[in-house]
Amino acid sequence: MNNRPASATPESAEPEDTTSERDREFDRAIARILRGHDGPGGDNGDAPAEETDEHSSFDGEQLDLADRRALRRAAGLSTELTDVTEVEYRQLRLERVVLAGVWSSADSNRAEAEVSLQELSALAATAGSDVLAGVMQRRATPDVATYLGSGKAAALADLVAAEGADTVICDGELSASQRRGLEDIVKVKVVDRTAVILDIFAQHAKSREGKAQVELAQLEYLLPRLRGWGESMSRQAGGRVAGGAGIGSRGPGETKIELDRRRIRNRMAKLRREIKGMGTARDEKRSLRHARAVPSVSIAGYTNAGKSSLLNRLTGAGVLVENALFATLDPTVRRAQTPEGRPYTLADTVGFVRSLPHQLVEAFRSTLEEVAESDLVLHVVDGSHPDPEGQLAAVRSVLADVNAQDVPELVAINKADVADPEVLQRLLRKEKNSIAVSARTGEGIEELLARVSSMLPVPDVEMNVVVPYDRGELVNRVHTTGQVLSEEHTAEGTRLLARVRPRLAAELEQYKLSRTA
Repeated sequence: MNNRPASATPESAEPEDTTSERDREFDRAIARILRGHDGPGGDNGDAPAEETDEHSSFDGEQLDLADRRALRRAAGLSTELTDVTEVEYRQLRLERVVLAGVWSSADSNRAEAEVSLQELSALAATAGSDVLAGVMQRRATPDVATYLGSGKAAALADLVAAEGADTVICDGELSASQRRGLEDIVKVKVVDRTAVILDIFAQHAKSREGKAQVELAQLEYLLPRLRGWGESMSRQAGGRVAGGAGIGSRGPGETKIELDRRRIRNRMAKLRREIKGMGTARDEKRSLRHARAVPSVSIAGYTNAGKSSLLNRLTGAGVLVENALFATLDPTVRRAQTPEGRPYTLADTVGFVRSLPHQLVEAFRSTLEEVAESDLVLHVVDGSHPDPEGQLAAVRSVLADVNAQDVPELVAINKADVADPEVLQRLLRKEKNSIAVSARTGEGIEELLARVSSMLPVPDVEMNVVVPYDRGELVNRVHTTGQVLSEEHTAEGTRLLARVRPRLAAELEQYKLSRTA
């Protein structure tokens, strides 16, 4: 008779040798992940970003990067003192973390689960942690009480104690009860993937708008996870209580947790108003570009795919470039020109990641709407990444959330100089409108510029006009934003046969010649 508990998972019925072999495969996967966690390049075996960053003349002086590294904590840095009798003693070191992941064969294969945990390792390193070890659990669904299940959670507690870790990072979004249940077992702080991403954003935000957006996302994440203990949880009635109990029954009203929630909601409302006001300047600049018929290109893509490097290569913008996840948070807009001289704008945007927290998508919606308003999305993907197709799918999912899925897309497969040629050919076959480039070496950049030029909206209204010499600014706009077919200087003014955008055509209408002229 089978005495297996009814609550046991299907995997528990596997033969012992099969289970042990699966555990050995998980151990080998964790070993591969830990070998690659030192640098965000991950599975490619990259060394830490401080050692491998190579900046070209297109990247500028990178003063922001120097400032960022000056404040970064380093493994092995010690502040231990020999005499601690007269000063407060503190030990400065990296946070020591253990990773924990759950995957279901119904949702993903082992390779995808490994890539996801590899990415979590890189996120933890970027946030300033020392990744010591990891566990991977195969379950149909995450356990509602402890995320991993009681058995694996107990094994994790032993691993945490053995490694001397002070934090566990789970590769998923935990509910408040799951986090509390796992903390009760492992006896150290437990955070989830969303909390790590929010922490990185908080470290890297520089502009006033970026800081406000990150704070809003953090508060949205915190609000449903507030908890209280003891008397702070007991609700007391204020004013006239039900049943007319009257004097002696009226208490302070809100409990502490209710007060915290109200304060958070008030702060969130204030931040939303501030972010909306900050977006006014960007909206005005965008409207001005539309009025002048200047096409716009948005650079979107996975985090650390090389978007900022590509912007620097195309425009010499000199924006921050770092081999780290979410190095760029604040959008940068720069002017560029097509090979034939037509101006357009290039906008660098925040990077995306698998399971990007919805709080961040909502908080950065005003910034991401720049992509939806553009004429072309230059989708940058890391050709050297273990799962470039997963990157493409994750980015397109977020673009759909901000209603940018209908904007024309050009896929730039970056890092072609270090990518596997077979992977490049596979991506070029799958993505019909794609090109392989290298922002570091300049490979494919000329062809990329030509492709961008061919995909930008072209002037489609043909005008035959004589523009007075005192309206030279109109002639200049025709040259810069339109296509001049013929030009002649006459006694009345400059005669132009050109194709222009509808808005400029309306301004030129008063100088239009009849077809017989």
